[in-house]
Amino acid sequence: ILCPFTVALVLSVARIHRFEEQVFDFLKTVIIKSFKDSQLRQNSKFLQDLIPQQCSVAETVLETVRNSVFGWDHVTQGLVELGFMLMDSFGPKIVLGGKVCDINPTVLKTPAQHACRLGATILLETFKVHEAIRSEILEQVLNRVITKATSPISHFIDLLSDIVTSAPLILMNSSSKVTEAFDHLFFLPLSTVQGLLKAIQPMLKVSMSMKDSLILVLRKAMFSSQLDARKSAVAGFLLLLKNFKVLGSLSSSQCSQSISSTQVQVDVHMRYNSAANEALCLEVLGSLRRCLSQQADVRLMLYEGFYDVLRRNSQLADSILQTLLSQLKRYYEPEQDLLPPLKLEGCITAQGDQIFLQEPLAHLLCCIQHCLDWYSTIVLQNQENETDDDDDEFHQDLEDMLESITRRMIKSELEDFELDKSADFSLSSNVGVKNNIFAILVMGICEVLMEYNFLAGNYSKNRFEDVLGLFNCYHKLSEILKDKLGKGKSSANTKMSRSLLSLRFVSHLLTALFRDNSQGHEESLTVLRSSIEFMRYSVSVALQKIQHLEETGHTDGPDGQNIEKTFQHLCEITKVLLWRYTSIPSAVEETGKKEKGKTISLLCLEGLLKVFITVQHRYQMKIKSFLYALDLAHNEEEEEDEEENVNVTEKTAFHIRQFQRSLVNQLSAADDDFNSKESQLLVSILSTLSRMLEPSSQQFSQMLSWTLKICRETTLEDVQFCKGLMSLLFSLLLLQKSPVSVLRELSQDIHGHLGDIDPDIEVEKQSHFLIVNMKTAAPTVGLLVLSQAEKVLEEIDWLILKLKGQLSTDKPLSDESSQTVNQREPIEKAVILQLGTLLTAFHELIQTSLPSGSCIDTLLKELAKMYTILTSFVKYYLQIYTSRMGTFSARFEKLVKLSGSHLTPQCYGFITYVQNIQNESLSFCGGDKKNKKKDESTATAATAKVLRETKPIPNLIFAIEQYEKFLIHLSKKSKVNLMQYMKLSTSRDFRINAATLDAALQEQEVEENENTENEPDNEQIIEAEEPKKKKRKK
Repeated sequence: ILCPFTVALVLSVARIHRFEEQVFDFLKTVIIKSFKDSQLRQNSKFLQDLIPQQCSVAETVLETVRNSVFGWDHVTQGLVELGFMLMDSFGPKIVLGGKVCDINPTVLKTPAQHACRLGATILLETFKVHEAIRSEILEQVLNRVITKATSPISHFIDLLSDIVTSAPLILMNSSSKVTEAFDHLFFLPLSTVQGLLKAIQPMLKVSMSMKDSLILVLRKAMFSSQLDARKSAVAGFLLLLKNFKVLGSLSSSQCSQSISSTQVQVDVHMRYNSAANEALCLEVLGSLRRCLSQQADVRLMLYEGFYDVLRRNSQLADSILQTLLSQLKRYYEPEQDLLPPLKLEGCITAQGDQIFLQEPLAHLLCCIQHCLDWYSTIVLQNQENETDDDDDEFHQDLEDMLESITRRMIKSELEDFELDKSADFSLSSNVGVKNNIFAILVMGICEVLMEYNFLAGNYSKNRFEDVLGLFNCYHKLSEILKDKLGKGKSSANTKMSRSLLSLRFVSHLLTALFRDNSQGHEESLTVLRSSIEFMRYSVSVALQKIQHLEETGHTDGPDGQNIEKTFQHLCEITKVLLWRYTSIPSAVEETGKKEKGKTISLLCLEGLLKVFITVQHRYQMKIKSFLYALDLAHNEEEEEDEEENVNVTEKTAFHIRQFQRSLVNQLSAADDDFNSKESQLLVSILSTLSRMLEPSSQQFSQMLSWTLKICRETTLEDVQFCKGLMSLLFSLLLLQKSPVSVLRELSQDIHGHLGDIDPDIEVEKQSHFLIVNMKTAAPTVGLLVLSQAEKVLEEIDWLILKLKGQLSTDKPLSDESSQTVNQREPIEKAVILQLGTLLTAFHELIQTSLPSGSCIDTLLKELAKMYTILTSFVKYYLQIYTSRMGTFSARFEKLVKLSGSHLTPQCYGFITYVQNIQNESLSFCGGDKKNKKKDESTATAATAKVLRETKPIPNLIFAIEQYEKFLIHLSKKSKVNLMQYMKLSTSRDFRINAATLDAALQEQEVEENENTENEPDNEQIIEAEEPKKKKRKK
């Protein structure tokens, strides 16, 4: 329908107020439908073979934007409205539980996400080419960022960032609008403030007036009564410190977005001045020091931001280290013989009856440890640069204090912190809350000191013994917390607390523990390797970090926001986990400690699954680099060329084969040695990796054949494993061919295992897939089959709509139009074949003795859909006859015949079966009369369940009758009696089953005879009962 000219035409019409709403609704519908059609076609090889690739609506609309430069001014306002309408309608939404279903920059999965991205691109491109409209676009974006505080607005912040990046100088004309937005910073959520300030940061570098306005607003916010406003002030000040460098600061490859030299000296009143920057930074630091007496959340933000400031602005090291030193001294015990070394009492505060954390001491130490690590590295690298004595003194003082804390923490017992096993940890009492806060602080301090000693130790045996001593303290406390807080919960449900180890250190630690073979390090590393708990803890922390990265796109600690560095650490961790899992099979691991937790191999496998999901979600553009990094045999000299030439499918297939071997080993093991959890993880990994294969490749076909073989030959009764394996099979099948033939075979297997709805009929057991057995047939495989059947029906429905659309553009039948009939014929043939095969699958399922519940409910709904689509297909042929476009084929007649012989009669039989089992369940619930109240509630629940489960039956009967109604119409139009294949329907709301009636009458006769024999000769009793009978008759 759409081309660049028609888009411009309808946007011009939208200027007429009467048509405005209709035009935009039409464009919105066409765009989202185009993306949905594209996604449906992309996910199905069956559709790709039938329907050619359509032109991209997104490209068409963007072509209109480009053409609008040539005097199409009447289109620009419409383009802006269209862009904002798409972003408003299809932006990220808050889903159940308050979680934001956000858009990830690299992966657009849903049609709504594509439509939202198109809206943003329209606005960005329009902003670039139309000067007159720029001010309005910027104003509307800022209005949405400020007014939609409760809705997710990340897509508008991303657009603002793109606009600022594309033209910071042009935006200076609209700087007043940005300055006005600063006045609302108080009232915005913290995440919005951080996003907004990060987006406009390039403008701050070129406009001193804007920077001054921001500083005034941030100073006010610092003294606000609202906690969020103060946190926003800290975030803003930290951003300024990172981006306004003081003269003499060391260059940093991780500096924020660079501004070209032509953009630096824009503000004519005051040119870029390093001395002014220094004054600004020292003033800002002074403001931030006030935060060290505020709530824990505000202090926490400061501690997490100081490292980045130091790394980007090294001249501030003196001030920052001095600030951290004076803060630590408040809680440090200077007497070297006193235990514990830190005053934890000062870290909490009481407000009324409640106790809160006042000082996040572990995060303070964490910040100090990272800053010292950076400082030591920089000093070592720059020996020739003289450093101030004072600066070195602060550095030395902090190191001495950390050494002293380490030494005394190892000597300290849990009793010293009053946190032994006898302590109260219940969250209902103040003492319990206090002990919980202290326990988390002590565990965090131990983790920070472990990282400090490992890095400072340089593989010294004594240092590593200290690390293990600290870990023992951490582990003891962790176990106590698990015991006290995890009562009644399984060990799998008790999550470990958020680790303070950095991702960089975790990758370094895992590499040392599992891959370091150098002789010089062996003695010291043996100390750590001797503790299985420490090894397991290290892998568990890696899992936690990867999970956090997948969910948020960043991690805690140094370089946590740096995508490149984070990706490098992720690759290093993956290499270690992959080597550990493939080198030491889980069966070889010692079984003595298995009951205490997962084995290291299983943790590694879990980590690998999380990594593969994270890479596909967050680093889609870096998959080649990722696979190249995992290859241990590459030559570093030719690194860049080789990385570009990586064949993703080949490399992925290599890793898939490794995991396939592991799964085959699991399946061929004895029943006692079979590890269900490991097998499920392996199937999930194979499923995740299969998405990286090219569907047209030989490797993809090999994987499909292997999966089919496993499904056909594996006789496991593990429900979860079966579900994962069958889901993998269907995901692969859809990208190679239509799954209907497999659905038919699976339906036959299910029928064979569960038996027929008629108990007198014995079904021959089919065994196409051994994975289908009594335990897995229903509901597991049954629901998966019905889920795939629903997708097939959706595809057929889409094809029939396409056929109807083609009819509306075709001419009545003549010699010239025979070509269009030929174009429709392959699609018609494919639809008939799909429906025919699916019909035979349903034929098996509706004769199966399925258990009451979700399987029956879903099957009834899918049968109704099947008849609705058959009706739609009949209507299509009615349209053909009405328009004189052709006739139906013999194939269609066979399909109708098949539906009359193999579907409709069995449907009515199945309805009777469903109602019978529902009646049985009702009579069972009302059977016992001893406990009347309990019986009544049970009967009410059972009745509600029966009503719910029988609700689809009327819909199904209506769908069947509609199908037969339109068949009668088609028979009249075509002069072919299609109803000869349909039998008279027997199942209605009112029906008489002769056999059941006879049995009931005989029972009644027997009961009457018995009553007559036992009847007493007392006429008074009869007379007394008669009035009651009369009452019933009224």
